[in-house]
This record gives sequence, structure tokens and C-alpha cells, in this order.
Amino acid sequence: MPPVDAVLGAWSMNWPALVVLVASIALYSKGLIAAKRRDIRWPFWNSFAFFALGLGSFAALSFGFPGTYSHELRWAFTLKVASYLFVVPLLVGLGKPLTLARQTLGPVGSARLETVLGHRLVRMLSNTLVAALLGLAMFTLFLTPFFYVLRTDPAADVILTLLVPVMGLLMTVPIMEDGAGRTSSLIVVEFIFVFIELLADAVPGILMRLSPDILDGAASVAANRPAWFPSPLRDQQIAGDLMWFLAEIVDLPLIILMFVRFSRTDKHEAKSFDDLSDEEIEALNRAHLGQGGRGLD
Repeated sequence: MPPVDAVLGAWSMNWPALVVLVASIALYSKGLIAAKRRDIRWPFWNSFAFFALGLGSFAALSFGFPGTYSHELRWAFTLKVASYLFVVPLLVGLGKPLTLARQTLGPVGSARLETVLGHRLVRMLSNTLVAALLGLAMFTLFLTPFFYVLRTDPAADVILTLLVPVMGLLMTVPIMEDGAGRTSSLIVVEFIFVFIELLADAVPGILMRLSPDILDGAASVAANRPAWFPSPLRDQQIAGDLMWFLAEIVDLPLIILMFVRFSRTDKHEAKSFDDLSDEEIEALNRAHLGQGGRGLD
């Protein structure tokens, strides 16, 4: 393992990550200013989670040790990308950026936001099942020679820095937000599939850990590597351990969040039903029985 001074002293510039950070800070700050003007009390915890935990972890991964050594160390690259997908979106989501936007954009801005969120492509990508399967497909590439290209090619690094956190947000934000537009039955189906997929995410890590061969075909790194660098095989094993750990440790909060969302949606549906008058309930019963009767004919 690296010495403490190597971890604390590692720093490198990542321009795509800097663009993401500046844009995120500007947009969220604009929302906070608008909330203050509208006399909306925005919880300090949400702001702290967004800036310190979410963007802070993204910056540490991009500019610190993982980003500096991701081209040379498999485990550093795996830590960075897996955290981009699992950890950073979870922490950013605690800041409730979509809720802040909906409360502060005004009628026109909110309508535009909902138009974007309602676009067919965005809805497809933000589907919990689709986003989760995309994550599984990406980690499966870690078992192929393409893993070497992903961690060494500068263009691939730019793409991963920009797209992987977005993919993670698409997977976590629908769970963490209020779940509008989803019925409790649909959430149960999502929960079953996401539970299976989150467990499946650990499979690539397990295979990396147990494989006796170097899966990406790159058996060596730079000749003048530091003495604390692990051997190529040990490097791959540590990468597998990290992927396995992160994929499993994030299961618990995501599953808890899905339970919370199910509870809120179920209560909302129950309240909507309780608010119906006797005449409306009777009409619904007649409509339901009528549809059942036609189905038997």
C-alpha cells in the first residue's frame, strides 16, 4: 500500500473534472440565491452534503491520489471509477439538487426542466433498471483487455469523468427524490431488479480478485515505478477487492432509500384513496367490476 505522504501529496490537474465542479457549484449556488430571494428555507444539511460530501469527494477522486495514479495502478483507477458511479452520486443526491431547482426556477424554468426530464431519452436513461444495467456493462469491461485502454487513454479518461457520474446520478436520484409518477407496484418491481443487479455488480470484482491471470493484458507498468507499487497481479486483486467492496457496501443505503420511497408512495396513494367521496369510490368499484366482467366475456 502507498505511504501516507504519497497519498496526501498526490495532486494532478483534471480539466474535465474542473469544468464539472465549476458548473455544479455555479448552478447550485444560483439555486440557493434564488431560494433566499423567495424566502425559501433551504436546509443547511442539503447544502453541506452537496458541496462538501458530493463535490468534495468528486474533487478528491479527480485531483488527488486516485486521479493521479489511475493511469498506472489498476486499483486506483477502479477506486476512482467505482466511486464516480456509486459514492459520489449518492452524496450529491443528499443535496436534493432537483428539488432545489423545482422550487426556485419559477414557472417557466420549471416547465423547461420538466420538459428535459420528460424527454424519452432522459426517461429511458434515468430508468433505474437501465442505469443499473449500464453500470454492470461498464464493469464487465474491466474483465477484458479494454480495461487497459480505459485507464491509460486520455480521451477515455475525459469520457469517464463526464459520463460515469451522470450515469450514477441517473441511477440514484430517481431513488432519492420523491418518486413522483411512480406507483408503489412499479417501485416493488424496480426494487427486485435493482437488488439483483446490485448484487451482480460484485461479480466482476470477484472475478478480478480470483483470476490467476492479468485480465487486461498489461503485465507491467513504467520501469521506474515507486517501490511501493504492487505487482501487476496483486494490483488487479486489490482492484477486484475494491470493486467488490464498493458494489456491496452501497447496496444497503440504496435499498433503504427504495424502501423509504415505497413507504412515501404507498402513504400518498392511501391518502389519495381516503380523500375520495363515497360516490367516487362506488364509481371506481363499478368501473373495476365492469372491466372484470368484460374480461370474462
